[in-house]
Amino acid sequence: MKKIISFMAFLTIMLVGVGSSLAATHTVNKGDTYWKIGMQYGIPVKSFMSANKATNSMLSIGQKLTIPASSVTNSEKELLARLVEAEAKGESYAGKVAVATVVLNRVDSSLFPNTVNAVIYQTDQFTPVSNGQINKAASSESKKAVKEALAFRGQGSGSLYFYNPAKTTNTWLRAKTTTIKIGNHIFAK
Repeated sequence: MKKIISFMAFLTIMLVGVGSSLAATHTVNKGDTYWKIGMQYGIPVKSFMSANKATNSMLSIGQKLTIPASSVTNSEKELLARLVEAEAKGESYAGKVAVATVVLNRVDSSLFPNTVNAVIYQTDQFTPVSNGQINKAASSESKKAVKEALAFRGQGSGSLYFYNPAKTTNTWLRAKTTTIKIGNHIFAK
């Protein structure tokens, strides 16, 4: 009996060890790019390239890459996808990515809290939090948009706000510098 328990403990340690090492590296396959791998793991391309001391975007098949730990947890990714679904339902995929990017830009800004949860639940920031729409399931497209926004993180024009001009009369928000218009939303900083 002791041998069986010892073997099971050994097997568990081996499987956990193998699983954690697999999550920390990626072997480059044909067609891989930093962008595709970044989207796959939900990590910023900039930090991914930096972790691998890449000076250009060239990859070689079979190359082993370090996958840096994500600063956004799986539960935060899910929450962000639900916010994207509620805020950008009916908008284009690009609009969904842009909404997720605003939240990540806020996390990175000294003007806002420094976690996805804290940004989303900051008082009076997002209508879906107050009306309960944040609790509805996210579509696969919204989840994909979050992964793309994570890969894109640290790039772009630094939008910190978005609004639908047909739904708001907020003059403070309308006075912000427009960075881009996508669908019904204006993005600004």
